[in-house]
Amino acid sequence: MIRRRNPGLLRQARLAGPMPWVIAIMIAITVMAAAAGLALSNLADNARAEIEGGLTVQIVEAAPAERDRQAEVALALLTNREEVAEARRVSDAELAALLEPWLGAQPVAEEDAIPIPAMIDVRLRGPATPRQLADLRTALAADAPAARIDAQAGWLTPVFDAIASLQWLAAGLVVLLAATSAAAVWLAARSALGTNRETIEIVHLLGGTDAQIARIFQRSVGIDAAVGGLAGLALGLAATVLLGRQFAQLGSGMVTGGGLGPSDWALLAAIPLGGVVLATLTARATVLSSLRRIL
Repeated sequence: MIRRRNPGLLRQARLAGPMPWVIAIMIAITVMAAAAGLALSNLADNARAEIEGGLTVQIVEAAPAERDRQAEVALALLTNREEVAEARRVSDAELAALLEPWLGAQPVAEEDAIPIPAMIDVRLRGPATPRQLADLRTALAADAPAARIDAQAGWLTPVFDAIASLQWLAAGLVVLLAATSAAAVWLAARSALGTNRETIEIVHLLGGTDAQIARIFQRSVGIDAAVGGLAGLALGLAATVLLGRQFAQLGSGMVTGGGLGPSDWALLAAIPLGGVVLATLTARATVLSSLRRIL
């Protein structure tokens, strides 16, 4: 009899009032936070893969002739190293173009120009290690004493640390939103349980069990959570796509590396399913624990 009349017995079992919209808002914010965390992860991975084998060699010498001589010697030595995949001297025109926003256009006469170090862009066959850097410094010390070698990954270490902090922040926000959603479902289930207390007592007298009553609540809560979750998913994905297009217009290679892949979109699409499972389990646990106390 309980199964045949489930819909009619507890008409207030569903999340009443604004609760489905609260779940929708929570899911939307969760989707955006998760998308931000995934984008930051992709950005860091792509940037690290791109520069992990990169070195920059600077010839810090004021005299132009000596600077050029040491640069040519260093380039020849690096090109013949087995661990070096590619070595290229950055032209003076490229350096001037890079420094112009900060130093302005340099005078044509060399004696009036600010001394700019010669720069060699080096790409290793694998990630740069401290031992490789030490070996290269030793090899260059004799013939190019003005050479300074830096791993490109070292320059971005503070950036990677900041990205990692933002990833942890996004993960913490997702966990906080999940806990808030569970608390909202708990409050709504307690409210629905109090509203239907007399009906529940009659169901018990007719032979209904706590598990049967809990199934009625969890099914109704699951339906409301699914509706709110789908609405929240649509809002969250729309906001994510809009923000992604705005960042793409910046034209920065590093920002472009933070795009979402198919697996990332699949993970975002699964968030409402996790919300439904969380809401259903929370409602069941709430109802069963409450029935044991009041009946």
